[in-house]
Amino acid sequence: MSTNISSRLLTEAPRVLVVDGSRVVRQLISRVLQAELPGVEVVGCGSGAEAQQVLGDGVFDFITIALRLPDMDGLELARFVRESAPQAYVPIVVVSGDVDDRLHRRSLGEHVTDYFDKALGFQALAEFIRGYVRPENTAEGVVLYVEDSRVVALATRRMLEKIGLTVRHVVSVEDALALLETSKAQGEVGADVVLTDVSLKGELTGGDLLEHIRGEFGYGKGRLPVLVMTGDENPANQAALIKAGANDLVEKPVEEKLLVTKLLFQLRVAKHLRGHAAEA
Repeated sequence: MSTNISSRLLTEAPRVLVVDGSRVVRQLISRVLQAELPGVEVVGCGSGAEAQQVLGDGVFDFITIALRLPDMDGLELARFVRESAPQAYVPIVVVSGDVDDRLHRRSLGEHVTDYFDKALGFQALAEFIRGYVRPENTAEGVVLYVEDSRVVALATRRMLEKIGLTVRHVVSVEDALALLETSKAQGEVGADVVLTDVSLKGELTGGDLLEHIRGEFGYGKGRLPVLVMTGDENPANQAALIKAGANDLVEKPVEEKLLVTKLLFQLRVAKHLRGHAAEA
């Protein structure tokens, strides 16, 4: 199984990590997922420490965590994933039967994507997970696209507009920041997702854009997802981009199916997060 971040395609043999102290629960979730998602690989862990070890061995497409684990709080493990796992912005969903105040208010912190109540049943959980790992082939949304090659930009823009996305193309990080500044002054974000190359003309790079979006603007990975295109195959450098704030990476030359799949996936996750923030 390849652990290369940029070439992982979510729709092919998705990997799901199930972390729960109950062996019975892990078996039930695994059984229903394997029935509903052909080809899925389910890895079960009974503790946070075991999960931490497994997370270092490969990339997952989806993680379920019990709110209470034998050795730590589920939110503590979620924080570990965000801060330590060398992978894309994987959805982390708390699966719990505890109807406590945190679940009612969905105030599970910035590291958790969503929650699922066990009372709804594991069949419903399978459908829930399917929506994340098997996204639709069409979508609505605005993409802020930063690319200085007119030829590449034209081809990529056609890919994205073909599936219904609106593309705002700029040729430099400076232009992208100006657009975001104007939108913020109007009380808006300016885009639903950012797609940027690493190497660009001008003084600023795609890495600089990441720093501004996460730092100066204060937009988290759920508020404004950033997908970075890179020609660097070095896993350490790829992991550094993720740590700097990229939600995910796409290796150049860009393959259309991979790019579209990853963009739609990030749009879906961000939509969930924004919906929950509005309800809070």
